Amino acid sequence: MMKTIALVAHDHKKPDLIEWASKHRDLLKDHNLVATGTTGGLLSEKVGLDIHRYKSGPLGGDQQIGALIAEQKLDLLVFFWDPMNPAPHDPDVKALLRLCSVWNVPVACNLSTASLLVTSPLFEKEHQSRVLPEY
Repeated sequence: MMKTIALVAHDHKKPDLIEWASKHRDLLKDHNLVATGTTGGLLSEKVGLDIHRYKSGPLGGDQQIGALIAEQKLDLLVFFWDPMNPAPHDPDVKALLRLCSVWNVPVACNLSTASLLVTSPLFEKEHQSRVLPEY
């Protein structure tokens, strides 16, 4: 089953995401991949993945991916954010992670979790998310 997977990384975490995506390239290439601008460009160039690129995170890319979540068009978010170096668009980052919780979208924020998610036997199966009730 083809999934839509968002790949996002802060500047200091881009090398980690490139390394992870290289390791899992054969698995990722069969899915619909989206990314924020700079990250998507690097993944395309260095890993050879076909990726739809949104704007860079600070210019609204995080919010564009958030819209995919709210429209129930995203199956998985791999977001290697940098907890040690706050970014000027930290509120957007927090909102993105909040949306994943609200819409029950699996999210990986580090190498270990990302690897566990994509190698799970459940990864290739259809997943019906249970969304939190509306308030």
